[in-house]
Amino acid sequence: MDVAYVNPFIQSTINTFKTMIDLDVKPGKPALSREGEHTYDVSGIIGLSGKAQGSIALSFPKSMALKIVSKMLEQQVKVIGPELTDGIGELTNIVAGSAKAELSPIVKDTLSISLPNVVVGKNHSVTRPSGLPGIVVPFSSSIGDFAVEIALKTG
Repeated sequence: MDVAYVNPFIQSTINTFKTMIDLDVKPGKPALSREGEHTYDVSGIIGLSGKAQGSIALSFPKSMALKIVSKMLEQQVKVIGPELTDGIGELTNIVAGSAKAELSPIVKDTLSISLPNVVVGKNHSVTRPSGLPGIVVPFSSSIGDFAVEIALKTG
């Protein structure tokens, strides 16, 4: 996968976290994603279609997901429920939408994003559509670590 398709998601993640919750996040070294290698507690997933097809997933440990949504809502969220899933879905939507704006000129075509889905479950793994290469980008912050996984095919 061309770095030109990964960088918009990295930059969008950095900008969204800074803007939405005043949190500095630092990307680690991107790596090829292997099925089942990473496990999470809460994941926001959005599909991409058009000239580029695939998905993006933001995945968090439960404790970090609760902290993020608490910061977004400016009130304490202590349990996994609609507030948490809506917040993670909205955060994923903003990251994908911002990256889409940067990707559209690169793919020279309309790029569409789906509505976000949020998966909750201890130690779940995010699988990508068959045949799509995946890149996982670890992120660190003062409130915890998380990952962004990009699976994208162009052309």
